[in-house]
Parts: sequence; structure tokens; C-alpha cells
Amino acid sequence: MTLTVHTFIYDENCQSHLLDDAEDGSDMAGTEACRTTLWGSEAARALGARFLPELATGNLHVEPEDVDDFLEECELLHRNAARLAGGGGDRRDYVVARLANITAAALRARAVGGGVLVW
Repeated sequence: MTLTVHTFIYDENCQSHLLDDAEDGSDMAGTEACRTTLWGSEAARALGARFLPELATGNLHVEPEDVDDFLEECELLHRNAARLAGGGGDRRDYVVARLANITAAALRARAVGGGVLVW
């Protein structure tokens, strides 16, 4: 199984609705194993990540008011992609590509006043 990233908005009844996904497959956030081996890893936590490590124990809901902080975390992890990847070049490219997808969803969320779901 794979993790996917989506943008959601709330309607007037506070019900969440997923927006249309990008058609190019850019909704991929990693394999299921990435919940613990990447996003919930000790390396991510040591860098100060607080949102993505939630994936180690469940799905991640980033509320609209937290999207800017989430984007800062994505940038922090991007700057440290080699450390997250354990130094492997191919793995670094994988981390960067998944972070690009997650960041793009967060930017879409910010543009519409929505949030981010990774599951």
C-alpha cells in the first residue's frame, strides 16, 4: 500500500471534502513503511518535525490554521533530505520527490483556506 496526500476544505457544515487530486500521480507520499522508516523516524524527530511523525501511529490531518507551520516543517525536512535518507543518493531523490508532493498539496491547501490529509 502507499501513502497519499490530499488537500481538503470544510463546507459550511464543517464537513471535510477532498479536492480533486493532481492527475500526474503527484499525490504519492511514500510507501506504507515510510510511516515509521521516514516520516516517523528518529532522524525526522531529531530535526524537530512534529506533523509528519504523526504518521507513525495514524493518519495525518493538518488543519487549515496549521498549514503555514506544516510548510515550514516540509522545508526543514527538504533541506535535510540526505540526512533523512541515511546518505543514500537514490533514497535522497525519493525523499525529495515525496516532499515535493506533500509541499504542493500544502500550497494548494493554503491557497483555498483548506488543510492537508496524508493517509
